[in-house]
Formats: sequence, structure tokens, C-alpha cells
Amino acid sequence: MTEILDIVVLVFILIGAFFSVVAAIGVVRLPDVYTRNHAASKSATLGVMFILMGTFIHFAAEDHTNTRLILAIVFIFLTSPVGGHLINRAAYYTGVKMWDRSVRDDLMERVGNLNVRSADGKNRKTDELKK
Repeated sequence: MTEILDIVVLVFILIGAFFSVVAAIGVVRLPDVYTRNHAASKSATLGVMFILMGTFIHFAAEDHTNTRLILAIVFIFLTSPVGGHLINRAAYYTGVKMWDRSVRDDLMERVGNLNVRSADGKNRKTDELKK
């Protein structure tokens, strides 16, 4: 029974490590702040959650149940994607340009053309920043 649990723990930790590596590659390779932040928030969250679940299973199998690990999993699951979303929204409202090949801007359709302060300190409309 313990060998099966060791394999399960190993699988969880390897999956978590895989998602963490994917997040790191995404942060380095993706072209703009929005996609990088997406990789950092979503994939890294999954990576950390899988590693914490593997850790929880490992200690639960040895009768050392730690509820703080469950709370950490829930906290990371709730806060990391929301934090990434808020960072992306703040970047959008401050005029950070999207990637040139971006084909869709759903937020522009919802909030319209906004006056934002661009990186050079001038007030511009959001559609001017895309050009």
C-alpha cells in the first residue's frame, strides 16, 4: 500500500514540477505582459497546488495530517488567478501595449476607448496604443 502511495505522491509532484517549468518557460518566452502574467498565474498555481497535494498525501499516509496544507492549497487556488487577473487589468488601464499579433481585445469592447497614461507619460486613448 505504501508503494502505491509513494507512486501517487511522485506523480503529483512530477505533475506540479511540470506545470512549474511550463510557467517559467511561459514567463520567459511569451511576448507581452498579459500572456506572461497568464502563464505565471495559471500554470504556476497548478504547479504549486499539485506539489502541495503530493506533500499532503505523503504526510497523510504517515498519519501526520496537516490541515495547513489544505488551507494553503485553497488560498493559492483562490488568490493567485485573481491576483493575475487584477495585475493584467491594471496593466491594461495604464496603457501597456498588447502584442502586435493579438487578434482579440474583449476588454476594449466592454469598457470602450479609455484615456490612459502611456509609458511615455502622455494621455492617450487605448486604441492609439495598439497602433
